[in-house]
Amino acid sequence: MPRSGSALFSGFRVLGLYSNHVPHALRYHLKHREFYVVTSVGKSFHTFNVSRLGIVSVSNSLPDDITCLAADRMLVFAASGRLICAFARNKEVVMRYHGHKQEVRLLLPLGDQLISADSGGDVIVWDVQGGEVYLRLNFDPGTFDVSAMMHPSTYLNKVLLGSSQGALQLWNIKTSKLLFTFPGWSAGVTVLQQSPAVDVVGVGTATGRIIIHNIRLDETLMSFTQDWGPISSLAFRTDGPPIVASGSPQGHIALWDLERRQLVAQQRHAHRAAVAAATFLHGEPLLVTNGADNAIKVWIFDQEGGGARLLRCRLGHSAPPTTIHHHGNDGKNILSAGQDGTLQSFSTVHERFNKNLGHGSISKKKEKKKKKGLSYEELRLPAITALASGVTRQSDWDGIVACHRGRLTATTWNYQRCTMGAHHLKPPTVRQDAVATAVDITSCGNFAVIGSSCGRVDVYNLQSGLHRGCYGDDEKAHSGVVRGVATDTLNQLTISCGSDWLLKFWRFKTRKLEEMLKLSATPASMRLHRDSGMLATALDDFTLAVVDIETRRIVRKFAGHHGNVTDMTFSPDGRWLVTAAMDCTIRTWDLPSGSLVDCFLVAMAPVGVSMSPTGDFLATAHVDSLGVYLWNNRSLCGPVGLRPLPADYQPVEETLPGVTAEDTEQEVTSEEPDDAYQSAEQLGAELVTLSLMPESRWKSLLHLDAIKKRNRPVAPPAAPPTAPFFLPTVPGLTPQFALPPTTKEDTQSKVLPWGSLAQRSEFASALESALESGSFDQPLRLLKDCGPAGVSVELTCLTSEGGGANSLLLAFIHMIDSMLASGRDFDLAHAYLALFLKLHLRTLSQDAVAMEALLHLSSRLESGWAELQASFNQSLCLLLYTKSALL
Repeated sequence: MPRSGSALFSGFRVLGLYSNHVPHALRYHLKHREFYVVTSVGKSFHTFNVSRLGIVSVSNSLPDDITCLAADRMLVFAASGRLICAFARNKEVVMRYHGHKQEVRLLLPLGDQLISADSGGDVIVWDVQGGEVYLRLNFDPGTFDVSAMMHPSTYLNKVLLGSSQGALQLWNIKTSKLLFTFPGWSAGVTVLQQSPAVDVVGVGTATGRIIIHNIRLDETLMSFTQDWGPISSLAFRTDGPPIVASGSPQGHIALWDLERRQLVAQQRHAHRAAVAAATFLHGEPLLVTNGADNAIKVWIFDQEGGGARLLRCRLGHSAPPTTIHHHGNDGKNILSAGQDGTLQSFSTVHERFNKNLGHGSISKKKEKKKKKGLSYEELRLPAITALASGVTRQSDWDGIVACHRGRLTATTWNYQRCTMGAHHLKPPTVRQDAVATAVDITSCGNFAVIGSSCGRVDVYNLQSGLHRGCYGDDEKAHSGVVRGVATDTLNQLTISCGSDWLLKFWRFKTRKLEEMLKLSATPASMRLHRDSGMLATALDDFTLAVVDIETRRIVRKFAGHHGNVTDMTFSPDGRWLVTAAMDCTIRTWDLPSGSLVDCFLVAMAPVGVSMSPTGDFLATAHVDSLGVYLWNNRSLCGPVGLRPLPADYQPVEETLPGVTAEDTEQEVTSEEPDDAYQSAEQLGAELVTLSLMPESRWKSLLHLDAIKKRNRPVAPPAAPPTAPFFLPTVPGLTPQFALPPTTKEDTQSKVLPWGSLAQRSEFASALESALESGSFDQPLRLLKDCGPAGVSVELTCLTSEGGGANSLLLAFIHMIDSMLASGRDFDLAHAYLALFLKLHLRTLSQDAVAMEALLHLSSRLESGWAELQASFNQSLCLLLYTKSALL
């Protein structure tokens, strides 16, 4: 039966996913007295507390991506395609609402009803508890395409609908009547928001206008215009100051004063992408925003002039990660570089330990001054393509070095200060079109080795940032692009590989070439496991070559990928090599056996993979995914049967962590490995197999008397006599209680003679029948189920004095002889035979038939031990020779 998914890894969780383009939902928990923000991350949503932005729960997944969110005080509503689901406890689906024919894009909870609008023009009012349709309204998308929806305060059963054509309609959902139509302002309505004043609403349009309108009088009180495009969100302060905040698709937030009717402050680049939603907490100077840049931010308004500052945030990559790498030896932090140009550290323990090292800049001074008309993006460095980190000297100077796309200069980063370093590592006298392609940091943390596309391999001092030399003649280590560099543990060797098909070994200190190895194809990347000295190279023909840096020979070759190998990582002990390729497979190769032991498919092609230094997690990054996915190593939790997979093995797709199906019972059953390897009872007839019984079941059989004597109680437990209601006394001056007289029955022993209870046990009956049939499996199974004391009792009862017969003694000897002949339960056979001879040797010496059987058994024992002794001597001789030859 083919196994499902991976036998070695199971999905655990996803890191760095916080928000997407769907507006968040804010709710207040009355019992906890705390605000919670709900954000969508694809097919599920996350719930965070606003006070600490700590994740509270992760919901079950829906069939499709979530298109809109809404929440009331009890439930969270999420629309996925044409389906609407109600979640209780931020996790479980308790109700489903079916009835829409198009994709749902708006939700509005209103008391016991839920109002939803889809792209086809249908507006449905649902009964939240029962799930029935209370009211259905049909609009023509050509004349009134519903684009915004809100409930005006104090307007009972009223809903205000906005359209992309610009008109507004006020409906009574109880009577299903249109109360009033507002002509609009010749621009599509994008946002409707209730203001703190009754009858006054804020309207955001697609042209960037903000209209403050009185819907009772149909009068426009004021209007503002922002230059950043359509209004993506509106929020009114409710703690006193008359401020309204507006969001834009460029990620800016504008703050408008309603009394002075002017712009008072602006937060430029609050988000790297469009602001999805902005909400003020009721009665507090806090603004919660989320955007399509995978960020949740809380702003506090305590600045002079009405400005805001960032109070707390949760940031992820706004573009998919390109490189991931475990930082440190504890395996708790993962460095991730994304296509957005940022370098971040994600903690596997808690989000509060995450670090954002920021975006690299060309010049810090220019970025601070922003002179000479430089734009915001022109000062930023492109995305990181390769990075290396070291923790040995990170408290003294920068411990991270990164290469950027299209640039020759490498940058340094400081992990503890969470900022870009002061050094820009650039080789002297090199042509301008060269690009840094590979980087590595020595184990001592003092030097960085950087390879470039012009064939140079340069060494830099990380403390001073100075260039310390380069490898090769004419300052060129390779005639082509350098694809990988690495240094060993003791800083003795530097290994480099290039597009000239060569793998070169250099002396680190003298920078002299020691040896050169010709590969079978152009190498694409390289990874060194310093502890074992194994160097893995991925070639352009989709194969892998493993080189031993001690012997400098290729020791393993692996083939099986059908796409470019994007990344590789070793297990901490160097036994496994995990590779990821563009064929959407993640494969685990066993180096000692040279075989593929695990392979599984993923929905998106992996671009980065990193194994934790402790071996507990495997981290992966994928195309078009903003998160870093963690996989559990099942071999640390229990035995995992890893068998070599055949060459034509067809991998099964494994669900990414965090995208689990709603039916959890099926997943739990699928976690049990159906193809767990079952060991054979006997590998060969010439071999000796021990039993799986614990040593305590057979090792103490000869010492049962000593154990009983040691555990024997000092005095038998005596039950206290029952006291009568009236205690009798002895006449006299001093009152004394009279003791009850002892009778003859009390002094008589209650131990019955053994013969009165003697009867055949189940083991004795099975042994007697086995003597006739010749199969001793049943009595042996019964004897295995008994403890040491039970085995002693059963063997004692074999004689006639114990209720048995002399024929049972002969049957037991034949049972031991069959056990030795089969080679199974070798340890049990010797233990049972030793106890048997200790109990019945005197009786057996008077029986000629039994003595003949014992002599035959003795000869079998001698021949068996002679074969074992010869095998032991041969193995010890071979082992001693191997140790002396290699060492």
